[in-house]
Amino acid sequence: MNTSNPRVRKAVIPAAGLGTRFLPATKAMPKEMLPVVDKPAIQYVVEEAVHVGLHDVLMITGRNKRALEDHFDRVPSLESTLQDKGDTEKLASIQAASQLGDIHYVRQGDPHGLGHAVLRAKQHVGDEAFAVLLGDDLIDARDELLSTMIDVQAKTGGSVVALIEVEPSQISAYGCADIQEIDGEDYVRVNRLVEKPSPEEAPSNLALIGRYVLHPAVFEVLDRTEPGRGGEIQLTDALQQLAEDEKVGGPVHGVVFKGRRYDTGDRGDYLRAIVRLACEREDLGPDFRTWLRSYVAEEM
Repeated sequence: MNTSNPRVRKAVIPAAGLGTRFLPATKAMPKEMLPVVDKPAIQYVVEEAVHVGLHDVLMITGRNKRALEDHFDRVPSLESTLQDKGDTEKLASIQAASQLGDIHYVRQGDPHGLGHAVLRAKQHVGDEAFAVLLGDDLIDARDELLSTMIDVQAKTGGSVVALIEVEPSQISAYGCADIQEIDGEDYVRVNRLVEKPSPEEAPSNLALIGRYVLHPAVFEVLDRTEPGRGGEIQLTDALQQLAEDEKVGGPVHGVVFKGRRYDTGDRGDYLRAIVRLACEREDLGPDFRTWLRSYVAEEM
């Protein structure tokens, strides 16, 4: 087994989606900027990347996404105002976003799917493995996932995907993995990937979520991948080709995640994320939990 793969250094965050599930809120505001308590969802994702040492971050954006760049940039006039007011807490909070890492931006252009968005990172990433974090998938900061995936990729080479168990009736909303367990290891071998299969056609109830650590060979595969489901270039289809032929850039392994994950692209899960994270905050939690208990008792 290959044990000398270079450590992943770069993160790619596709954030070019239109956010149609949140209209009309996202008519003029990127869905990634929707607040989760008091930080935009995208900041949680960047913080996750930086926390595991990925300080070189490339965001794949699109039209009407300038707010993303502005959020991670400095605002000297606002900083000066807060400084003059002596509001050091708010000053620190806005400076934190602009000091997270070395953040770059490139536009996707035509919206041809996740695979096409990842392909736009080819020049920046170069010939090295890299992480992909979807901008509307939040992993609780107390749970290890990305660091585990990076460790597995360093050990095995190839690519690594994140998997969760879902109800069979829900699998048609996800990419689905056919896996093989490996004796003595806490990761699995991925034999086959299917994009959004029907429950009857799904090889398992293991669904792909928005964390990947990818071998650079994925760029060559994406270059020749034809549009798939929905007329888009699917990253799942490219990973399937890597899983089929280890010589191309495989193998593909998976980490089955059992921690806390929030899909902020889904309205219900977005609300649940806000409630849970607010309840667990030291500054907000005590009063909010008291109110929430009262509300549930009186209204439910």
